[in-house]
Amino acid sequence: MNYTLKQKLIDNLLVFMLVMSTGGLLFVFNRNLASVSFLSLLIGVVFFGSTLRRTLLNSAIVTFVVIIILGIVNYYFAIVEQTTNKYLFYLLTTFLSIFTLLHFTNNRTPDVFLNRLYIVLKLIAFHAFINFILFFFIKNNLTVIFSTYHECETFLNLFFYTPDKCIVNVFGLEFCRNQGLFWEPGVLQAFLNILFFLEAFIIKKSKKLLLFIAFLILTTYSTTGIGILLLQVFAYMIAESKTNKLLIPLVGVLLIPIYMIFSMNIDSKIQGERESSFQKRIFDLTQPIFIALENPLTGVGLDIFQFQKIRQEFYIPSNSIQSINSFLGIDTKVEVTDKGSSNSIMFLLAGTGFPTTFLLLYMFFKQQIIQEKKWLWMIIMVISVMSEPLLLRPFFFLFIISGFMHIFCKITSHKKQLS
Repeated sequence: MNYTLKQKLIDNLLVFMLVMSTGGLLFVFNRNLASVSFLSLLIGVVFFGSTLRRTLLNSAIVTFVVIIILGIVNYYFAIVEQTTNKYLFYLLTTFLSIFTLLHFTNNRTPDVFLNRLYIVLKLIAFHAFINFILFFFIKNNLTVIFSTYHECETFLNLFFYTPDKCIVNVFGLEFCRNQGLFWEPGVLQAFLNILFFLEAFIIKKSKKLLLFIAFLILTTYSTTGIGILLLQVFAYMIAESKTNKLLIPLVGVLLIPIYMIFSMNIDSKIQGERESSFQKRIFDLTQPIFIALENPLTGVGLDIFQFQKIRQEFYIPSNSIQSINSFLGIDTKVEVTDKGSSNSIMFLLAGTGFPTTFLLLYMFFKQQIIQEKKWLWMIIMVISVMSEPLLLRPFFFLFIISGFMHIFCKITSHKKQLS
């Protein structure tokens, strides 16, 4: 297939919008306009591109119908009245994910999506590098911008920071945790770790780029991000040691500063000044399980505001708290909260109940987008969505859609063979 420059530019734009719709400030501050623009572009490339293959189209329709049925059941059987707008947002996410997958599966060769993702994430990484360095020069010239749900500071609406929450001191260097183009450093680290995976195990072009990405992940000062990085470096060292044994001591030297920063980060969260963040994540991991146990079939609904009200009044039994403390070896101190959950898998469990959650997670693991070192890829994905509210956003939901469509395509193909 002749892959033209115009097609490359369109695909880069689509993938950039896909990534930005998953925690990017472009969508935080311009959600309606950005979402409509993204959806319109997708509809154009899907319906005015190559003729849709029948099997692919049928699987997309069945996937859409199944998700709609799950959504309707959840909406009407939730224990409290749900806000329609929230479910329309999930409907939009479903549309964006299905159309994106349709385009790249029907109109492009299998490797195009990952190549475009690689290019887009490299651009985001280079922006993040400038974002980090520039802060030291413009930190006194930032302007506050805000929307209904978020507030941060910016320089020229191109570089973004949250100094009141993200200033840290490491080895005497005080800096603002790097959030790049995203609303939170934890989201940037997720995509940087994805870029590290692509470079290390799929594209394999530049070892220097791996060092660059590792440095950028450190600038986010995210415990989760640095932990995932350590895991990837170990996996990379094992893979490369088969062909390049000299690389092992070099990688070992690289691991030392990464581990030191990771250890400092862990200490500050368990018993230091950032303990509240750690306690909130433990609470987000445990409380939704007990909410789901009281509402096991359909959950309490996916309306985040209703979920916040419910969890504000929901107390975990004291004997259960003691069991959790004994298992973790850490005293949990948060009893209630009115905040949303940072753990999107646990939120899904509390919001939809066990059957729907298990079905969606099964499809998540059945994704066909990345097969090389799939075990490591899924670990990265699962840890990412358990540390940030990302699973029900378009980029990550795309992998659930991939699992659905793969299953339905196999069923359709089997039926054709029988007939």
